[in-house]
Amino acid sequence: MPVSVLVVQNTSNGGPGRLGAWLGAAGLELEVLRPYAGEELPSGLGGRPLLVLGGGFLPDDDARAPWLAATRRLVAQALADGTPMLGICLGGQMLAQVAGGTVRASHGEPEYGSTAVHLRPEAADDPLLAGLGGTVPAIERHVDAVTRLPAGAVWLASSDSCPYQAFRVGERAWGVQFHPEAEARNISAWDRTWLAGQGIDRDLLHARAVADEEAAVATWSVFAERFAGVCRSAGRACRP
Repeated sequence: MPVSVLVVQNTSNGGPGRLGAWLGAAGLELEVLRPYAGEELPSGLGGRPLLVLGGGFLPDDDARAPWLAATRRLVAQALADGTPMLGICLGGQMLAQVAGGTVRASHGEPEYGSTAVHLRPEAADDPLLAGLGGTVPAIERHVDAVTRLPAGAVWLASSDSCPYQAFRVGERAWGVQFHPEAEARNISAWDRTWLAGQGIDRDLLHARAVADEEAAVATWSVFAERFAGVCRSAGRACRP
């Protein structure tokens, strides 16, 4: 039977992208909820895995995004029940915070575009990252960052500018700062004028992402397939 995954999308342009396509090809059905557009989040997961996507908020920025409180409750339930979860950018920061870590606004050096992500030795036996290489490219777009991992979390990856690029809490909850769902073509829609104001050339960002695209697809498609496998295994374990 297909496994249904609850997906929380936090902004209009922040959908699951190619990650959703990879998960679908691996046998998952995605129920994408858009609370920013008024769609109500459920009070519980009902045994479904959870995918929390990115957005330009801090994890507890309830004044600007009032649905984040309900999202945090879902993350807390996933952790309590051992339900598979993947948090991307904001979602990863939320996982860290809910599990007892810390997140700070505008912390460190912002990261934009394709970035070298260095897998740590701890990733060698991680169910999602094992064997994917020493350094792999991923698209970044963040100014906020995790500044302390939760106690007991496994630190899996870093970049030159941001230490906590990937981590795992428990056996089935992962957080990443980067965007495995984002393609090089997404960068061509970023605000050129705003980026120029930060001293960033959008064309150069796009060209680098295009050059890295093949390696990124090779890495993050496997990552997605493995997460789907974790979700399917958890689903089978829960059936009578």
